[in-house]
Amino acid sequence: MTGGTPAVEVRGLAFAYPDGRQALYGVDLVVQPGERVALLGPNGAGKTTLVLHLNGILGPVSGGTGTGTVRIAGLELTREHLTAVRQRVGLVFQDPDDQLFMPTVRDDVAFGPANAGLRGDELDARVREALERVGMLEHADRPPHHLSFGQRRRVAVATVLAMRPDVLVLDEPSSNLDPASRRELADILTGLDVTVLMVTHDLPYALQLCPRSVLLDDGRVVADGPTRDLLADRRLMSAHRLELPYGFDPLSVPGAQA
Repeated sequence: MTGGTPAVEVRGLAFAYPDGRQALYGVDLVVQPGERVALLGPNGAGKTTLVLHLNGILGPVSGGTGTGTVRIAGLELTREHLTAVRQRVGLVFQDPDDQLFMPTVRDDVAFGPANAGLRGDELDARVREALERVGMLEHADRPPHHLSFGQRRRVAVATVLAMRPDVLVLDEPSSNLDPASRRELADILTGLDVTVLMVTHDLPYALQLCPRSVLLDDGRVVADGPTRDLLADRRLMSAHRLELPYGFDPLSVPGAQA
């Protein structure tokens, strides 16, 4: 997908943590509206550090150090634009319990829009819409801690969708899910009309959901292309400590984009 204003545009992004550890070295990344892109790489590659820059959790606007620019839908991430950018980029963390803290599912999903000023029927409609998109409307009045892990992850996604973001960032969305929950979440994510950026070590899940993958290692982008091509490149995979499940052949998967 080319042309128009990118949904995400990162140029020359470098970042070091306070202890001096350099996490990113001049990263460039462009994601077009509607793309689903997987961020792959070994532990410590800089994947999570990169996505936490997309809404200012890390970086100069949050008091950190670094260089480079981040633009979301053409809007540069600066202190002046921080609130607007955070409304456009929704992050779903690896542990749903990091996002669910209210007495009921409904309260959790309403929290963000209510803080943004929505009230009454408009707020109720926003909550209903988000819960319907993840198939959790019937659980709206249940305490989140009474739900299964997979259900809590879907509610965590709903809390972000309720803000109607342009970009949805997911950190290890398939971790700790049983096969049925994994499939249900995949069905939800493929049906969303938002740009998706997914950090994952689950390489078959990346192939299933993301036509394109970007491989990071040691804070640098080392490969960017069709997911199937990257996963089928044994030399590339070995060089960056990525391994497919035993017997899994990405070239044999029906519908995987070459």
